[in-house]
Amino acid sequence: MSERNAMAATEAAEAMEATEAAGAAGTTEAAETSAEGTTGEQLPESPARRRPRPLRGALRWAAVLAVFAVFGASTAYGVTRLERTDVPGLATAQDGRWDYPELVRPPLPAGSPAPFAPSNKAAAHYADLRALLLPEPRGATADRTLAARHGWVKTGTFLDEYALQDDRDLLAGVFRDRGLRHIAARGWTTPDGTRTRIYLLQFDTGVTAGEVQQEEFAGYDQAPRTLRGAPRSVLDGTFPERAQVPNVTHYAYDEPRPYGTAHVRQAYLLAGDVIGLVVQSREGGAEAVPFQQTVVLQEQLLG
Repeated sequence: MSERNAMAATEAAEAMEATEAAGAAGTTEAAETSAEGTTGEQLPESPARRRPRPLRGALRWAAVLAVFAVFGASTAYGVTRLERTDVPGLATAQDGRWDYPELVRPPLPAGSPAPFAPSNKAAAHYADLRALLLPEPRGATADRTLAARHGWVKTGTFLDEYALQDDRDLLAGVFRDRGLRHIAARGWTTPDGTRTRIYLLQFDTGVTAGEVQQEEFAGYDQAPRTLRGAPRSVLDGTFPERAQVPNVTHYAYDEPRPYGTAHVRQAYLLAGDVIGLVVQSREGGAEAVPFQQTVVLQEQLLG
């Protein structure tokens, strides 16, 4: 306990003792007045009227403990609010978070292990990859171009996110040689004009996905590939480390000023056999909080 808390506890105890003393004095004084009115003499105080010192000591400590309890309860309440506020997706603070529906992981096929279970040596996601896509927040308009085939998109749709023909050609060859299985995608636009696109690329094993991620998408100071509308993107040092999800890694990038047509934020995710890409763009500036919230919630579905 801090010095301020200790002083508050002592003051509470002294106040309790002073109140008890005043009450005892008032009782004695009333008794003396009554005795004088009857006999004309002041009678000695009866021992029964004295409050035993052990009881006074017990009350003093009760007051101290009560103060401790108050401070303890306040601390616990503050910690609870802090932890809840720090969890992305919980609308406990008006800080720009989007209102996402409750997240539920899809069921696994009978007999299939979870992606990071000890028995799953390939770190494979056996659930329907489309069901692992983050749903759009309430009030958003779905991007129908990313749901034309019931959630699956062609490789070319994903490659169109990149501005340079060299990047598109190189990645097309990598995906072909490394056995890219399929790509699930979802997108939406919120009322403030922020456009979101999420892609999940699934490979045969976690080892293969990890190699592709490290070789093609893991830039440490800036994004290794140029997205449309973002001539340059640098590592986003403001992304909160406490938001890291077990078994999932991410590389988040932000477009520095001056922005192009729209401000673009992006993050690559790696979760077992899946590589994810989250892109948010908005004219004038894409806010950091909903971007971080979206990335972390997508990670939670994959983790």
